[in-house]
Amino acid sequence: MKAKGTVHRYGDNVDTDVIIPARYLITSDPRELAKNCMIDIDKDFVNRVKPGDIMVAGKNFGCGSSREHAPIAIKASGISCVIAENFARIFYRNAINIGLPIIECPEASRDIEAGDEVEIDFDTGIITNLTKNARYQGQAFPEFMQRIIKAEGLINYIKQNKKA
Repeated sequence: MKAKGTVHRYGDNVDTDVIIPARYLITSDPRELAKNCMIDIDKDFVNRVKPGDIMVAGKNFGCGSSREHAPIAIKASGISCVIAENFARIFYRNAINIGLPIIECPEASRDIEAGDEVEIDFDTGIITNLTKNARYQGQAFPEFMQRIIKAEGLINYIKQNKKA
């Protein structure tokens, strides 16, 4: 499994209230949530993001509340993967549960800039910055997590593997 796209860059401690502000939680429709993704720190994000793009951030991405709406909004916006130095544990769990690939890689988190073209190999964890011709070793997904992501989330994975 691979992802390739243009980078949207953010800093440290991007919390779930910034990813999808509470005032927009009147729906759980992914398309509606995506319309307001990152609006409080990047008003133009929703106009710039293209399917397959990559989000890169610093430390503690997804801190704050445990709302699963945050990774849903990111995924529905078209982001194919989030790379960060590290993630808040509940965000990490929610992202995998809804099928949003996320990779921890401090070096890539520090070096990759907005607008860079990046490719990620989820099988190996290798992140390639095509713009800067640089490679980073991120944390590869264990096989069972790759199956959850390929199924577009835990619920779909369970439904696909339910024994009759």
